[in-house]
Amino acid sequence: MRRCLITGATGLIGRHVVSLLRDNWELYALVRKAGDSTSHRTHYIKCDLADEWSASRLPRAVDAVIHLAQSEHFREFPMHAEGIFRVNTLSTLRLLEYSWHARVKTFVLASSGGIYGHGDVGFREDDPIPSKDGLGFYLGSKLCAEVLAENYTPHMNVIILRFFFVYGSGQRPAMLIPRLVKAVKQEQAIILHGKDGLKMNPIYVTDAASAVYRCLELTESQKINIGGPEILSLRQVGQQIGKVLRKDPVFEVKKDIPPQHLVGDIKKMTHLLGQPIVKFEEGIAKYIEGQHEE
Repeated sequence: MRRCLITGATGLIGRHVVSLLRDNWELYALVRKAGDSTSHRTHYIKCDLADEWSASRLPRAVDAVIHLAQSEHFREFPMHAEGIFRVNTLSTLRLLEYSWHARVKTFVLASSGGIYGHGDVGFREDDPIPSKDGLGFYLGSKLCAEVLAENYTPHMNVIILRFFFVYGSGQRPAMLIPRLVKAVKQEQAIILHGKDGLKMNPIYVTDAASAVYRCLELTESQKINIGGPEILSLRQVGQQIGKVLRKDPVFEVKKDIPPQHLVGDIKKMTHLLGQPIVKFEEGIAKYIEGQHEE
């Protein structure tokens, strides 16, 4: 049986990836909080990547590593700058070094579509990446991790996934879709830059997890955008949330501020990993229904 080490195993995407893998893979899940030491072929290893940690606690050999962990404090710069750097960049290097020694075949790195900046057309994987001018510390640390990972491509398949607005049940309240749902519920204004606000292609968590799962069958290194099947304006997103909640969203339009669109071209994802299938209308209904169950 193949073996996989996964970080961020209890996070939004990680929980679903674990569910997809556990029947056919032996899993080693790095988690911040102590839990069961093992459960249905899943071995839990307590390890906070924001602190000092050593690869000596990891299994001697695995076939794949999936690095999904994200700092809880990604918005809190500079107060948590070191923790953000440790999770996104330093831990990526340590996991790459571990993977090299463990003769890992495939290393999957979760990055962000945000590293492209913003533009009026969908970003392709071969588009140039800005190195400064508003990228910010968090996205800068993600870009650094990509650069580090690329250097290991002669030794293993390195799959870099650039996620665009993943959403789903159990997501942190600070993320975009939960904040928009809260705003509609509480009749707070959603700020639109330009007439309709930014454009994006959000992806439901099950589609995102399925893409991660299928990466393990790729036979060469890749960079792949992971986004949803529809391009929507912020106004359309708010209206769809309002439809599910049966409430009229409140918009505050600032026409003089140009929108900063962030859309990922997903042709490569569709070709290599499959077409995302959950449209926003269905996904947001599932998300809101999941909130009621929590």
